[in-house]
Parts: sequence; structure tokens; C-alpha cells
Amino acid sequence: MSTFTEELKNEIIRVPLERQCCRIAFLSAFIRTSGSIISVNGNYGFEIVTENERTAQFICGLAESVFGVSLTASQSEYDVKSGKDKLKFECVGENTTEILERLGIISRSPDGVSLIFGIRESVVNSDCCVAAYIKGAFLGGGSCTLPEEQTYSRTGYHFEVIFSNRITAGDYCDLLCYSEVLAKLVTRKESAVVYIKSKEVISDLLHIMQADNCLEKLNRIVEQKDRSNNENRVSNCSVSNIDKAVTASVAQIKAIEIISQTKGLQSLNKNLFEVAEARLADPNASMQELADRLKISKSCINHRMRKISDIAAQLS
Repeated sequence: MSTFTEELKNEIIRVPLERQCCRIAFLSAFIRTSGSIISVNGNYGFEIVTENERTAQFICGLAESVFGVSLTASQSEYDVKSGKDKLKFECVGENTTEILERLGIISRSPDGVSLIFGIRESVVNSDCCVAAYIKGAFLGGGSCTLPEEQTYSRTGYHFEVIFSNRITAGDYCDLLCYSEVLAKLVTRKESAVVYIKSKEVISDLLHIMQADNCLEKLNRIVEQKDRSNNENRVSNCSVSNIDKAVTASVAQIKAIEIISQTKGLQSLNKNLFEVAEARLADPNASMQELADRLKISKSCINHRMRKISDIAAQLS
């Protein structure tokens, strides 16, 4: 059974990127989160690593359609932690330095080539490119978990994207903020992690990513969990009220017994005597039930029971 992360990533790659600028933004983000820069024989290039064959096919197709280059499968390694094969592809040639420059990952000058750690504005200069960058980063280094449907689960709502450096992660947070999605940034070991734990914010993000099926699943789970939580609150409230009623009944009977063993119940006036007898006759009855039997109001029986308690307190 696939995880929600896998479902979300598969839905992302099913939505076509119509514009060339969006494809560039998507590729740039994917390389930032799932790739690294390499150099072979003086030529700069990049390699990407993924566990998903569909993702590999999608990225290879994207690179070919945008830049006319083919990514070469370099090796496949078994990852013990995930239990899956990690597929590694590389792209190195005479034109790859120019490609990386267009992707906003490196810059060239008379002094040589240098890495760019932030997100270039030229790569995300329109709303559609911002959305594409958000999706590409998640496809490369993201995960999203939801509580399990129909079962009790301690797992909450969690969305995150992992970056190799804090500068890129910070700029990614800014992109999310621009899209009215507020995320948090934390350092985890040597990585920078952008994360969201609010189900409402994750819902907004799935809408931006055009993941309609995953958004529908999230909304269904939220509705189920909210309904279950409301039922639990009602149940807990009922149990609490029962506990309070039982405790009150025990205290009332104890007060009546103190009076009975000292002055005797006949020392009480007619109204208090009736209440005491009614309580002794049915220890489990609620105050409302006793009031109905005596044909008085609940506030009246509460008042009389407090008087009985006060008399017992003076005698004890």
C-alpha cells in the first residue's frame, strides 16, 4: 500500500507543466533537494537520486524537453533504511554549465564558476513558476503524513521539505509566504527542514500544488477526525458528569447517616426529611430524578440537600 507521500508525488508528476518557465523552475527545485553538482573533465554537471522510477522518468523527460539533454543512469544502490533501490542519474557535458546557469544554481564570471545557494528571482518571476518550484522541491526532498483513516493514530498532520543548506530553505519559506502559506524552518543534523503541522495550511498547500485527489483525502480525514474528537469529548463529558453525580450522592448519603446516628432523621423538618428519605431510597438517582419524584424544582432540592450537609457538618 502506498504512503500519502507517494500518492502526492505521483499526483504531482501527473499534472503537466505547460510553460517552459515552469519546467525550468521545477527542475531547479528538484535538483536543489534531490541532486548535487559534479565536475567531470572540467565540465560542470549535476546528478540526481530518487527511489521512484516514475519520478526518474518524469525528470529525465523534463530535462530532455527543456534542454535537449539525456540523463544517464550511473548506478543503483539498495537503501537499507527505506528498503528500496536508489536510482542515480547524471548529466555532464559541454552544455551543462550553461544549463545549471539557466536553472539559477551556478553563476559564471571571469573569475570562474560559483554556486548560488539562494533561489534566483529569474527562476520564480511569476506565480505559475512559484507553484512549480514549490512542487519540484517537494518531489525531490519532501514528505507528507496524515493520521490513518478509520483508526486511532498518534500520527498528526506533517509536511516537510529537506534542503542541504539553510539559505535555500529560507528562500523556499519566503516563496511559501508569498503564496500565503506560513511554514517553519529548523536545522536537523546537517540539513535544513521546512515544515508545516497545521492541517489548514497543508490543505492550502495541496491546493497550490494542484493535488486535488490528495486534497480530497486530507479533507475526508480531517472531517472524520473532527467528528471522532467531538464524539470523544461528548463521551468524556458524560463520564465526568456521572463521576461527579456519584461522588455527590456518596457525600449526601454520608451526611444523612451522620444525622441519623446522632440526632436522628426525625429531627429534620418535613421538607428536609423527605429529601433525606428519597436519597436513601435511591442512591443512584440523579438530583433531577429526585426532584421529579418529590415534585419540586432541581434548584429547590439542591438547596435542601445543602442544608442537610450543613447540619451534618455541625454534628461531625
